[in-house]
Amino acid sequence: MKPREHRIPVRMFAELADGGGGPSAVAQLAAAQHSKHVLLVRGVVEAAKAVGHPDAGMARRAYDLLAAIQSRDDDAVDTVLRHPSVGAWSRDTINALRERRPGATPRGLAALAAAAAIRSGTECEVDVPAVEGVVTLPSLGQAVLPPTATEATVHSRADGAEVSGAGVIVTIPADPSRDGPGWRGLRTVSAEADGVPLRLVIDDLDPYRMPGAANMGGRLSGGDVARWQETLQAAWRLLVRHHRTVADEVRTAISVLTPLRTPPAGGQSSATSRETFGCVALSTPPDPAAFAVTLTHETQHAKLSALLDIVPLTEPDDGSRHYAPWREDPRPIPGLLQGAYAYLGVTDFWRRQRRIETGRAELEASAEFCRWREGAYLVTRTLMRSGRLTPEGEAFTARMAQRLKLWADEPVSTAARELARRRAERHRARWRERNGMEPDAP
Repeated sequence: MKPREHRIPVRMFAELADGGGGPSAVAQLAAAQHSKHVLLVRGVVEAAKAVGHPDAGMARRAYDLLAAIQSRDDDAVDTVLRHPSVGAWSRDTINALRERRPGATPRGLAALAAAAAIRSGTECEVDVPAVEGVVTLPSLGQAVLPPTATEATVHSRADGAEVSGAGVIVTIPADPSRDGPGWRGLRTVSAEADGVPLRLVIDDLDPYRMPGAANMGGRLSGGDVARWQETLQAAWRLLVRHHRTVADEVRTAISVLTPLRTPPAGGQSSATSRETFGCVALSTPPDPAAFAVTLTHETQHAKLSALLDIVPLTEPDDGSRHYAPWREDPRPIPGLLQGAYAYLGVTDFWRRQRRIETGRAELEASAEFCRWREGAYLVTRTLMRSGRLTPEGEAFTARMAQRLKLWADEPVSTAARELARRRAERHRARWRERNGMEPDAP
């Protein structure tokens, strides 16, 4: 398992800065993230050995098994290593080992090897950790054993697999995405429009599926999955037919959805993490347009996060905090750049979407376009004045600002402009009252 060097050509860098890039750029970013996961997994082995962790040998054997499986079935190992939670688990484990924190779990590498063995039909037995009786196999699902179980054994064969521990045997279904006695599979939702397919895994099980999320949702019911499926189909049709480049970027970047709890006020909440490339966390989408714009928004975050692993765009945080028209809290420069880039994509979405809407929907779409083109442009000015961008970050932000400035000349109805203005002013007033400071000047 060898990572390779990744570089972003100047032209591709400029296309990404414009808010796009297309599927070829996103594929390069995704390849870099795969190499990052390979490095992190190798880092777990090396960190465990360096600190003399008692599970260092187990981690080494698991890594060797992964390498052996890869020599026969590269796709099986690739699928497991690309699973978003693998990045979060491996980084957390390395940090815990280096800091000598209790609870470091380098033997979790055995669960990756077991998942790859099952996917490839490799005949082997792998001892894996269990947490209160639950065995998590990344990209596949969970086996539930008695809560006293702290470890289990995965028995993988060409014709199936089982998990045994504490006197209980759980048979993994032939299709691991299906539930079975003692088995909870990672289900999928899929869509197709004009011959363009999309398939996404719903990971509502892995403890590392979205680190740091305070509003993590639980296991979706069958009815919930069906509603997500129905809404995704309509959202995907909208993206493919009216936002094709975005659709191609989404299907290249995003592989996993993770449920969040619906906000108390309703609507939609969503998130991505730099540690879990390919995963979008979101509450139940209220309608297809909300689902579509959420995928657009979070794909922008995923693109920028992956780019930042290759090209630093900001200097280290100096403690300064600034106004963002889409947040209730003051933001550091790195967070401000993330938000501006996401809303560059959102602005472009509503720019296209308003052309196909009529009546009230057209008014709302135009107001969203007007509000976010102005809000994102305001933030690019804050970024450029901050002195906290690298030379590459300055070039990147300048192209973002240039694109937003071009859109400022596009006509918007008086009613839409007024609606956007009122919403922006309410947000500024609420932010000022909440934070006790003045928002950055336009």
